[in-house]
Amino acid sequence: MNLHVLGTCIAAFTVVPLCSAAEKPQVRPDWAHLFTEASAVGTILVADERTDGGATGVYDEARAGKRYPPASTFKIPHALFALDAGVVRDEFQIFKWDGKVRDIEPWNHDQDLRSSMRYSVVWVYQQFAREIGTEKEGLYLRKINYGNADPSGADPFWVDGNLRISAEEQIAFLRHLYRNDLPFRVEHQRLVKDIMIVEAGRDWILRAKTGWSGTVGWWVGWVEWPTGPVFFALNIDTPKRFDDLPKREAVVRAILRSIKALPSPSSK
Repeated sequence: MNLHVLGTCIAAFTVVPLCSAAEKPQVRPDWAHLFTEASAVGTILVADERTDGGATGVYDEARAGKRYPPASTFKIPHALFALDAGVVRDEFQIFKWDGKVRDIEPWNHDQDLRSSMRYSVVWVYQQFAREIGTEKEGLYLRKINYGNADPSGADPFWVDGNLRISAEEQIAFLRHLYRNDLPFRVEHQRLVKDIMIVEAGRDWILRAKTGWSGTVGWWVGWVEWPTGPVFFALNIDTPKRFDDLPKREAVVRAILRSIKALPSPSSK
């Protein structure tokens, strides 16, 4: 898509607010102990759209509205940008490893779109950013109203640059993706959702992406049930760096299990 056409599409896309006045998130102080038990400081926002009594709940409502670098959670929209721009043809295209050995072993191989999402391979998405270009990245970000929509600053801009997004905005974006109503081709949205799959059971699918800026860790996504989706966005501080990273999934999974949005390990 050329820049002129992309620019004219921006006005055609309107963000659906996270919550209507009637859907103000329910503050959940009962989730505090799950953060405390994990020695984690952060926020989680859960939007439960199941037809059997879903609701929107939040722990640390003020923080849920605060913007942080999206880190690798940005790979979700970035994959859409790359597909739309023609930088990626399909899920089978191979991105050749440059031979530079990096600390994370799975990064030191050729990649495709699926593996680069699964292993959060930064160098692949840096390549996408170079090919898309800063101007067009900015147009795409504004087109989907993604956080502050600022692709400037250090490389990668979604980790060390100026891009910022809140937990509330993460869920607003994910809701559009779930419904295939982002301003991108439906087949591209379906492909990105497919490569987001983390786990699945007989009647549920967990689609999610982690992220880490070095100081803040994310886990965002949703669980699909026959009765509807349950969206979530968590971010936590990571003062102990790598030691803190497992807390992201641990806290989210505990909260989702507490509202029966994920089955317990023994019942899978």
